[in-house]
Amino acid sequence: MDADELDDPLARELLAAWLKEIGAPKAVALGAMTLPLRYAASWTAEKFSLDGRLTHLFVRIFFREVAAYLRSQDDAARLAARDEVATRIAQHRPRAVIAHSLGTVVAYEALHAHPDLGVELFITLGSPLALPHAVFHRLSPTPTGSPVPLGARPASVGRWVNIADPGDPVAIPPRLARAFAGIALDLTTPIHAAFGFHRAKNYLACAATAATLGPYLGA
Repeated sequence: MDADELDDPLARELLAAWLKEIGAPKAVALGAMTLPLRYAASWTAEKFSLDGRLTHLFVRIFFREVAAYLRSQDDAARLAARDEVATRIAQHRPRAVIAHSLGTVVAYEALHAHPDLGVELFITLGSPLALPHAVFHRLSPTPTGSPVPLGARPASVGRWVNIADPGDPVAIPPRLARAFAGIALDLTTPIHAAFGFHRAKNYLACAATAATLGPYLGA
């Protein structure tokens, strides 16, 4: 196997689903199980007008992290991460919980698993929660419904707001409301130029986040 390829079958499966969702050429998406990482990164860099080296790093790290977390619903590391988030929320009792990137998946599952946490506001930033098959269909609890399954706002959450930069390659698809019931506000707004449009600090500094969080600050 080429040293540049993802060596985890689940990571390659997630990469294939992601490439398909962002509109990769059919040959690229279908060949992703054996696709050299550098080729996927090159095509992605061109689509999103990104630096090729940064895109290569993003693909290599992000899909391995997602695969490690989503390997199975009863995986010990997954349960431990979820419980750690719930424990921190229970200790500090924040009015608002802000989660970014893969952290939105962990927080979503933690809030579902602990309906007594009583969070007034849940903000998801640059979230991959709705990515079909790769993430969405692997969530706990599993989305239900027919003919189209839906996830749902956790019972422990009063209001859920999602914010995504339309060019963020992690927030695919950027809008979550089509896949989850109970989202109060689903915003797509540019937060930064170049590859900075996925960085947590830029999401936290954007006007949409400030406007959403403002009423929940202070006493």
